[in-house]
Amino acid sequence: DLSYVEAATRAIVPYLREDNLIILESTSPVGTTELIERIVREARPELAGKVHTAHCPERVLPGHILRELVDNDRIIGGTTKAAVAKAKALYKTFCNGAILETDSKTAELSKLVENSFRDVNIAFANELSVICDKLGINVWETISLANRHPRVNILQPGPGVGGHCIAVDPWFIVSSAPQEARLIRTAREVNDDKPHWVIERVRVKAARFKEPVIACLGLTFKANIDDMRESPSLEIVQHLREAQIGEILACDPNVDPAKAPFPLTDLKTALQKADILLLLVDHEEFMDLDRELIKDKVVIDTKGVWR
Repeated sequence: DLSYVEAATRAIVPYLREDNLIILESTSPVGTTELIERIVREARPELAGKVHTAHCPERVLPGHILRELVDNDRIIGGTTKAAVAKAKALYKTFCNGAILETDSKTAELSKLVENSFRDVNIAFANELSVICDKLGINVWETISLANRHPRVNILQPGPGVGGHCIAVDPWFIVSSAPQEARLIRTAREVNDDKPHWVIERVRVKAARFKEPVIACLGLTFKANIDDMRESPSLEIVQHLREAQIGEILACDPNVDPAKAPFPLTDLKTALQKADILLLLVDHEEFMDLDRELIKDKVVIDTKGVWR
């Protein structure tokens, strides 16, 4: 949905002047920068060829944004060489990282490739976890042993993939080349399916109890943050609540209860009441638990924290 990018472009069109520079930082499908240029040209034909347009994808980690804005390498992709030069001059005023010049389409695809690469690697780990579960093998031990090979670096499996980048950006590539992006599409499908696999495991364990209490630990899309965007953990808890297979307790020490979509339970209460513990996010608070508190519980650990 590019409506916000288009609206932002139309909002600045009346104020544009000759030799102005328009920069798109949002991660976008290939061709979006050229779309911006086209909107400007159609609305202000007198500025055709006189306004510069570039794509300089954002590369920042939540929690470290100001440092990474300065220190990270930046891709500068212009629709013309003049646009590249003008954008490069701007970023050099505050960037310590390397300034990498290219065209706008390559810049757009490069950012999508970064996140798709991680998605494919996570999908491999998630698929391994499903295979190992079927074979009765510890996936984390398997990955640890395989990673001793000097050229192997398998990522860690989890309940799925979340966040506003990795869970979304690969679809931009798929939409641009649907017949060719077979591996990228399959990786997305593997990661999107993982929450449903976790839910089914919980159903099987819950069937052992008459009225099970299931404590779900973690709602965010990654550890030690409060961001729930595209979170597979949140999706899992919502499905379990709707499935009515027992009493669902949701616990996340990093999430403001006022922002949670349903009531939260503190960790102490969750541990005391739960028959089943479902670990979804490896927050520090969960990693440091006294093992005596969970030894009598049915544990489903999607992050390998308590192995």
